This record gives sequence, C-alpha cells and structure tokens, in this order.
Amino acid sequence: MEEKEQKILDFMKNEDYVPMKAKEIAMLMRVPKNEYNNFLEIIGKLELELKIQKNRKNRYRISEKTYYEGYYRKNQKGFGFVIVDGRDEDIYIDAKNMNGALNNDLVVVEELKGQNGKKTEGRVVKVLKKENNLIVGEYKIIDGNPHFIPDDKKLRMEIILDNKDLDDLVDGHKIQVSIVKEMGKYKYLGEVVKIIGHKNDPGVDILSIIYDHGINDVFTDEVMEEVNALPSEVLDSDRKGRKDLTDMTIFTIDGDDTKDIDDAISISKKGENYILGVHIADVSYYVKEGTALYKEAYSRGTSVYLVDRVVPMLPHKLSNGICSLNPNVDRLAISCIMEITPNGKIVSHDIFESVIRSRIQMTYKKVNKILNDEETPEGYEPFKDDLKLMWELAKILRKEKLARGYLDFDVDEPKILVDENCKPYDVVLRERGKGENMIEDFMIAANETVAEHVFYMGLPFVYRVHEVPDNEKVEEFLNSISMLGYHVVGDRNFVYPKSMKKILDQLRDKEGFEILSTLLLRCMKKAVYKPENLGHYGLASKCYTHFTSPIRRFPDTTVHNLLRKYIFSEPNDKELNRLIEYWEENLPALCDHASEKERDSIDCERDVESMKMAEYMESHIGEEYDGTISSVMNFGLFVQLDNMIEGLVHISEIKGDYYTFDETTHTLRGEKKGKMYKLGQKVRVVVTNASKENSTIDFNLVEGNKNGNNKQKS
Repeated sequence: MEEKEQKILDFMKNEDYVPMKAKEIAMLMRVPKNEYNNFLEIIGKLELELKIQKNRKNRYRISEKTYYEGYYRKNQKGFGFVIVDGRDEDIYIDAKNMNGALNNDLVVVEELKGQNGKKTEGRVVKVLKKENNLIVGEYKIIDGNPHFIPDDKKLRMEIILDNKDLDDLVDGHKIQVSIVKEMGKYKYLGEVVKIIGHKNDPGVDILSIIYDHGINDVFTDEVMEEVNALPSEVLDSDRKGRKDLTDMTIFTIDGDDTKDIDDAISISKKGENYILGVHIADVSYYVKEGTALYKEAYSRGTSVYLVDRVVPMLPHKLSNGICSLNPNVDRLAISCIMEITPNGKIVSHDIFESVIRSRIQMTYKKVNKILNDEETPEGYEPFKDDLKLMWELAKILRKEKLARGYLDFDVDEPKILVDENCKPYDVVLRERGKGENMIEDFMIAANETVAEHVFYMGLPFVYRVHEVPDNEKVEEFLNSISMLGYHVVGDRNFVYPKSMKKILDQLRDKEGFEILSTLLLRCMKKAVYKPENLGHYGLASKCYTHFTSPIRRFPDTTVHNLLRKYIFSEPNDKELNRLIEYWEENLPALCDHASEKERDSIDCERDVESMKMAEYMESHIGEEYDGTISSVMNFGLFVQLDNMIEGLVHISEIKGDYYTFDETTHTLRGEKKGKMYKLGQKVRVVVTNASKENSTIDFNLVEGNKNGNNKQKS
C-alpha cells in the first residue's frame, strides 16, 4: 500500500503535472482495470490524510499547505501545542484554532506562520484519534432544561447527555462524560461515566481537574487483591542473596509531610576519601512484571503531587508501607556505595541488593538547623557528626558540578497552604536550604553512577536525557533582552553547558533575574526518557538516569528491574541475549509513555495551582502588591508577585497613553510619552478581579502607589 501511495504522490509532484480527475490519473499511470477500485481507495486515503487535495472540479493535486501529524497538548491558559515526532519545535495552536481537539488527541495540523515570521503556529484541521474522549464539566439546570457545561470553556462543542443518566444528577454536580458519537458539527452525544461530587463540596474542584487530565485515583479490585497478598514486613526468604546493612547508621531526610520514603543515606571516611551510601527502596522486588500491579504502575507512570493530596503510582500499602523506608523497621533496598575523593571524583562504586534499617526519619527543617549551626533538635544528637560530614561532601560535589557547567537556575516554587476544607489561606515560597541541596547532590551522584555502570556494560537501559538547546532560540532570547539593557558577553556556542552557565551567572546580578532565568529555561529542551544515552545538558552530565525514586516514578522502577536482570541475577550468555533482544524492542515505547505521563502530571499540577491561586486572590481584591513583569504580550502584561502568583494587566487598563506592542523587544511603549514596560521591570499592582472558575487573576497598575490599601504582603 505505501509503495503505491508513493507512486501516486511522485506522479503528482512531477513538474509537468496538472490537476486531473482520478480516472485520468489512473489512465496515465496505466492502472489495470482490476486494480482500479484499489486505486480509488488509495486516492481517498491520501485525501483524508491531507497529502493531496481536490478542487471544485474534482481534480487532484499535491496539497499546497504544509501538514503535520502529532499529539495535541492543552495549556491551562486556553492555547495548546502539537508535538510532532522528529520536529524540535512544537507547533503553537491558538484557542480559536483547536477545532474540537482535546488533550492528547492525535491530530493533523496545518502550518501557519506567526506574525513575527519566526514562531511556528498551526491550525488543527482534523482529529485522527481521540485519545481521551472523557470530558469533565458541570451539570446545570437552565430554564428547566438539563445542560452539560464543560470546564474547558474553550471547547467548541455541544454535548447532549443521554436521558437515562440524569436520574442521579442534581444541579451543580461535577461529572465526567464520555463522548459516545458525533451528532453533527461540534455536536455530540455524551454518557455520564462518573459523578465526581457537588461543586461546593470540599476537594471536588481538585478532583475535577484530576479527572479532566485522565488521571485515575482509584485502583482496581484486581490490583488491590495482589497488593493485599503481599507481606507487611520483610520475610526471611526475602533476605537471601542480599547484604545485611541493618547495623549501619542509615537514615532518611524528607519534607515534614512525606509518607512515601524511597531514599536513605549513609556516610563514612576511608582515609581522605568519603564513602557515600545511597540506599533506595527496592520497589521492583514487589512490583513484578506481568502482574496487574505492574501494569497499573506502568499505566500511571508517576505519582501526581497536588495541593492537598497525592495521587500515587502505587497503592498506599506499598508506597507508605512495605516499600517505604520507615524508621526502625527492616526494608529491602538497592544500595549504591560510592568512594569519592576530596576533589569530588567517584573513584569506585558498588551496586547491590541489601536489607537496611533506617535509624531515624529526619526532616529538612530540623537538618537545616544543624547545618546552619543554630541548634541540634531533640533526637538528632547521635547523627550530628554524620550530617556535618555529609554537608562537607555535598559542598565538594556541588563545586565539582559547577566547575563542569551545572546550570543552577534557582527557580522559586510556590507552596499553596490550604485548610481542612481545601480552602487556600496563603501562598508562600517553598523553602530550600542546605539539607535540600545536599540530598539533591547525593541523588544526582547515585543516578550518574548507576547510569555509567550500565552504559559501559553496553546493555539496553533507560536514560534521563536533556539535549543541547537550540542555539537560535537562545540567541533570540539574548538579543531580545540586550535591547532592553541586559547585556551579556561570552562564548555563544551553547553546545557546552559551561557557555550557558557563564550567561546565567551574568544574568544573576541583573534586576528581575528570577524572570529572566525562567525565560532562559524555557529556551531549553525538555528532559525526557530515552533508551539512548544523549547526556543531560542541564546537569552537565555525560550519562544520567533516574534511579532514586521508584515509589513515585515508573522509569526508576524499571531501572531497578534492569539492574536485577542484568547484574543481580547473574544471567548466562543465552539469557542475557534474550534480555537484550526483549528490552531493545520494548524500551522505546516504555520511555515515550513515561515521558508522556510525566507531562500529564506536570500539566495537572499546574492547573490545580492556577485554580487555587485564583481562589486565594478572590479574597484579596482591592489589595496592592509589588511584582515583576514576567511576560509582555500584544494584549497586555503578565505580572508575577513575590510568591509566584501571576496576573494579567490588560492593555486597555494601562492608562495615560496609547500603548503598542514591539515584537522585537517584547515591550509595550506609549506613543506620546514614550513610557515603556519591559521584562523584569518592577511594578506595583492592585488586584481588580479573580476567578476560581476560570483560573484567572486580573491586575491594574498603580501609578505613584496612590490607590489601593497599600498591602505589602504577597
């Protein structure tokens, strides 16, 4: 079929070709009479795929427009992107050009050129496959008649509910609806598959977003049966072939509310060298291939961490129980022991199955008190020296990373505080102290060590890769900010992380660094999972994987599984060849799936944050805040407050002049007075509106700080 399709396309691409009817094409191509019907089928297929097009006189020609096939990804602000395999740049889709596409749909997109001639934009012309035909919205009675109002207000579709589903519904119910069939253009028949709850019930707002992203928060009976059959403690039979490390001083450091503990650490000295132990929960021992539990973990791909809850990859009996490295109980682990010189070089290592017993579950807050020489919290006294030695090593590892070009963007993250009814009462910045940085450095060291170990064995593996950024995108960013007065110098060959680091270090001293670093970060490619080792640019690492979080990430679980198959089980040559063949075939799809689920998780987390921030600001209308211009568009300014809350100042609300948008410098400039608003500029704003329903926040600029109530806190 593909060969015949190509022959037809080649025929039409000939410079002497003129638009013809199907019969004329068949005649000139000498299609046998008995193959004519098949020829018409191929013509129809090419037309459906938009590779050829038919004019009003039924004459065919090669499509004049450029079309791509890819997956549509919705953004919380209404627009989206189409991810095309083989293209470095995603295609931007404005809300008006979605054409009924839903998140993760396989679509055909027509390429349009952006107004600046650089940015690729597109229009969805056809939905080839609906990946997710489930839509979340509100059931409403309007003028006595039932209606379904999708939460996504940008959806250009009317969904009629099947009458048999209406008996259990009341006005205000949030429901999940499955599209059953198309009834006309943008008109569909829908079937209620889940009543999420009433919109006014606590937590239903977040649940609605969870279901809107196609994330499942309930485990099947089959999965739970398997989980309930697993032991609640380590059995004698589980210890066979493992090193017993239960006498070692091993402990964990996590956040105050962490329940799923998958990493523990230990430290000692060997002469001048440091012996760092990173001990990771052996999840793959319990989550075995072929089981319903394994399939479910694969399907979910990752845990989703939201404002007031976690949607776990694994049931709580595993994530908080037998797999969690809780204190004072034996747990199965995979240990990576590294010998590290005073220069930060790992000179030897050992990776093996172990049994460990954590001495104490520490928190970052209390560890930071010790590392900052403030005080030693109760119960931490026996571990103070170990912590000081760990911090000594962490500084060495950090120095070594920075020397090779490690990119520390130092981007703040918001933390939304909610009450027992999931009502937000404050938005603060996540604390990041010495303890957090120390654990990060230790986990990176272990991830690099495991990745290099398998890489040099030449075996199929899961790598965490971050490719070299597109020089043009970075240059465009630097040229834009240079026009705004942010001058940077240095090598512009961004193949090497050190060159990027020099640029980042220069920006660090500039006003609005937080905004500038975020924008520079957006010029970078996304980190993904691949079966090929392409290096990790951001970490300046030649070889990297994810090994340290198997409770919440399926790729880490797979890495453990591969270590067991390749190393711990000691396969013979025949078994190893079989393993190589199997994983070479299956790892590409596994990596793609894991990357996709990671993106879904991030999108869900961002949507929840946006909604809760808007809800928080609903009670702060009329208050003033200091902020920084984070983005400049032709329709206005986005201003980010110190706590990362972002709102829009619409161009129509900027008084005192007529402002126009400069695409080159990304500024708004007043035509009469010449006043300019630019990226990174400090401004003062007043909250004029906020909508939880639409996840939007509106600001106005405060001139001379004369308006509002002068509230400083943000």
